[in-house]
Amino acid sequence: MNYLAIFIGGGLGSLFRYLIGLVFINLKWKNFPIGTLIANILACLVMALFITWTSEKTDIDDHYKKLVLVGICGGLSTFSTFSLESIKLFKEGQILIAVLNVTISIILCFSILYHFSQKWS
Repeated sequence: MNYLAIFIGGGLGSLFRYLIGLVFINLKWKNFPIGTLIANILACLVMALFITWTSEKTDIDDHYKKLVLVGICGGLSTFSTFSLESIKLFKEGQILIAVLNVTISIILCFSILYHFSQKWS
């Protein structure tokens, strides 16, 4: 059952990622991959909120945790795409944009999870 939950969640997360990309495809700021940044931040936020919410509940079925944390967040969080886009920016000589992308992504995502982790037991 965990495999099915992960499979369904992964499909949903990937679909959300695709839709975010469509929404932001025309809103690039000097080639900055804003859709990927938003997907990464959203996945970290969903993960942080879900873990915070479930940390106080003992009756949450493990299938739901796998669905959200592994499936949806895994499908939505696009760290591999983030890495590929950042490397591409470096190779194209857009060093400042690449560094900005890496810096914002890491600081914001870690900050979100760190903030919420203070509430986890």
